[in-house]
Amino acid sequence: MPVLTRPDIALHYEIDGSGPPVVLVAGTASDSASWAPLVGPLADRFTVIRPDNRSTGRTRPAEAPLSLDHWAGDALALIDHLGLGPVSVVGHSLGGMIAMRMAALAPDRVARLALLASAPVHAARNAALFDLILTLRAPDQPPDLWLRAFLPWLFHPRFFAVPGQLDAAIAQSLAYPHAQPAPQMAAQIAALRGLDAGALPAHVACPTLALLADSDLLIPPADACAALSAIPDLTLSVIPDSGHSLHWDAPEATLGALIPFLTPETR
Repeated sequence: MPVLTRPDIALHYEIDGSGPPVVLVAGTASDSASWAPLVGPLADRFTVIRPDNRSTGRTRPAEAPLSLDHWAGDALALIDHLGLGPVSVVGHSLGGMIAMRMAALAPDRVARLALLASAPVHAARNAALFDLILTLRAPDQPPDLWLRAFLPWLFHPRFFAVPGQLDAAIAQSLAYPHAQPAPQMAAQIAALRGLDAGALPAHVACPTLALLADSDLLIPPADACAALSAIPDLTLSVIPDSGHSLHWDAPEATLGALIPFLTPETR
């Protein structure tokens, strides 16, 4: 099991494939496994590195301190540990914020960014949603209840039109042995709420691709476009028929935009 030992954590990570290095940074309540739909196709062309962010997956201790600089510092330390750089960084949701902070802290080690359903958008509705999710994760609640409330915010409506698909996804999530416990989810959300990320885009100098989901309830494309407009070298693309988890809703369309952007021959 690959682990990078840092002063306050043991950072678990996965490596697949070979070629130019690409670091995939997961979003809230997610870990390295959340990239499953993209890993195989990307690993055919790239060395794909997937860390488990603090408070997620197999990174220990689960109660480590959390902040944007902690998450970004861990990922940059992993790049150094592996002797890589400059690298491309792909971040989903919160992972995109981490990726932007990495680019700001170490522009010499981040060659380009791809932001998936990610922008410094602060919405009171999202905060209310996370309050509800944490309430539904209380020990006296059915274990599947919070997932039934949360998944409609993450996936396109057609996901729910397939008979049995919702129940299958919930069963898979509940069976996952490295799922983020409720206290760590609460800590991660608290750190996210304390994030003053509005200035992040202005500090991103590298080429950046923003892949937005046309039906994203958490990060609507119009809001994301406005929030990311300060990035000087920005390409925007909206993935049709997809929700916030666009790499699950529309993996082929996501890869179709992502791979050319990451491929050295197209730079």
